[in-house]
Amino acid sequence: MKLLFFRCLVFPLVTCLITACASVNMKTATDIEPQASEPIIEAEAESQGANTVASEEKTQPPKPPVKDTTNADNYQRSVDTALEFCEASQVFWAEGNLDKAIDALDQAYTSILSVDTANNPKLIQQKEDLRFMISKRILEIYASRYTAVNGNHNEIPLIINEHVTKEIKRFQKHDRSFFIRSYKRSGRYRGAIVSSLKEAGLPEELSWLPLIESGFKTNALSSARALGLWQFIPSTGYKFGLKRDAWIDERLDPEKATVAAISYLTELHNIFGDWTTVLAAYNCGEGAVLRRIRSQKINYLDNFWDLYQKLPRETARYVPKFLATLHIIKDPARYGFSFEELDEPVPYEIVHIEKQVQLKAIANKLGSSFDEIIALNPELRYKATPPDTPYPLKAPLGTGEILLAKIDEIPKWTPPQRAYEYHRVKGGESLYLIALKYRTSVRAIAEANNIRRKHFIRKGQKLKIPLKDKKYAVSSYQLLDGGKYRVRRGDSLWVIAKRFNTTTKEIQRLNSLKSSCLSVGQLLQVVRQEDILDDKNRESYRVRSGDNLTDIAKKHNMSLNQLLQINSLNRRGVIYPGQTLLVLCNK
Repeated sequence: MKLLFFRCLVFPLVTCLITACASVNMKTATDIEPQASEPIIEAEAESQGANTVASEEKTQPPKPPVKDTTNADNYQRSVDTALEFCEASQVFWAEGNLDKAIDALDQAYTSILSVDTANNPKLIQQKEDLRFMISKRILEIYASRYTAVNGNHNEIPLIINEHVTKEIKRFQKHDRSFFIRSYKRSGRYRGAIVSSLKEAGLPEELSWLPLIESGFKTNALSSARALGLWQFIPSTGYKFGLKRDAWIDERLDPEKATVAAISYLTELHNIFGDWTTVLAAYNCGEGAVLRRIRSQKINYLDNFWDLYQKLPRETARYVPKFLATLHIIKDPARYGFSFEELDEPVPYEIVHIEKQVQLKAIANKLGSSFDEIIALNPELRYKATPPDTPYPLKAPLGTGEILLAKIDEIPKWTPPQRAYEYHRVKGGESLYLIALKYRTSVRAIAEANNIRRKHFIRKGQKLKIPLKDKKYAVSSYQLLDGGKYRVRRGDSLWVIAKRFNTTTKEIQRLNSLKSSCLSVGQLLQVVRQEDILDDKNRESYRVRSGDNLTDIAKKHNMSLNQLLQINSLNRRGVIYPGQTLLVLCNK
């Protein structure tokens, strides 16, 4: 078979080299990053053994050199022959004759394999240098082989086989409504994507990739935390220049994500040279594909479908799904589709905002739809511009000057200060159990404490626990007249006691309860009569920066318990500037 020797000996080294160079970013939660590449060529055993011996020799007294002019001459002749074949390969490659170029490298490889290094460290190193140079040259030629054989590298082969046909049938039945809705949404973004692909010299068919990635939804989020139109996970997004901080996530911006996707696809094509393999790698990571190629020991650029059964299930469907999409788009009537009119792109202009404002306030000033402003600026995570830096806001076309004229009328937004509690880690606790206790998430605790390895906490460690928004505001469970509370579904004595800063025994005593059983709608006395404030003696107080519950109580001649009870707070409650509390009138 043509190039049999090359495939058996050289190709594994080629894939090993690719794996060592490739930066792997998996998109599925089950995929892992590739381990460091290991030598996999049987012929390398000789060299590895020699290296081991050479290493041992360094620790032993040097032996007198033994001159063997015959071996030296044979070695030099083999090296000269290998170099001649390498030069011939370069000429063939320049002429576009890739088969002869690889044949020449095959001969060069044969020449150096015949060299007997006789455990000479210098010869071993020279032999390894030649092997590496030949393998690298093979990689370069091999990566361009698909393009040369199949003509224009900008074409994606529109294959139809049983796998593609199966995906077409899925789109015709179960996923029909998804396909139609996604196609309609594509009108808003695809024009700009096609222009960017053409500018980069990539096939414009790739503009349909977001249909199967995200359904052309800018806020699509996968179970693997891949986000946006092009479904980038954080690490891959960072690698290709997508910024992500507390206020902005550029994976959500269709234009910036498109630029990053084109860079990623270009890099993958430089590695694989075959668009079907590139698509598989885009889905599950180049490392996963390379590992399977290496285990198969096949010429992957000649036939992607040899890999099909070995790929992860999602990826195995991914390429046929994309090809099925191209078939349907090319001839919708043939497959029973009739598409609605495409969504129109929304024209916009850039306005630089130099203070932190909410998008809702901007929409109100412009008389625009809040949803429209959000759609133009999807990367803003909290529907507000970031603080301390001018932000290039996208405003509906023709509204830029209006916004600049009215920007001073829009108040600067000060977000509620994030509140924290502190927790001392006990023996046997995990971040998951702690998060469960405080009704927050493992991720929130890890970020607040700069914990990178989420399972790594120690007994006695003090953790900052971010509280959820629902704890910032005054509780909706206000007391009725007379300090009474009406039991709601899900309530228990313990929950009510915690809510109103009292104890279960005190509630049982005030209500003469013999058991802890409650019924929905039941009225309970939860505040002692002497602690009840008459409605006429109450007024509202807006919390200011620097306030705390103790100071507010003293300022209004109240006990701390009174302030907590009438506002349904407890001693661990949190307040923020702008919050409204009930207090005792100062007369």
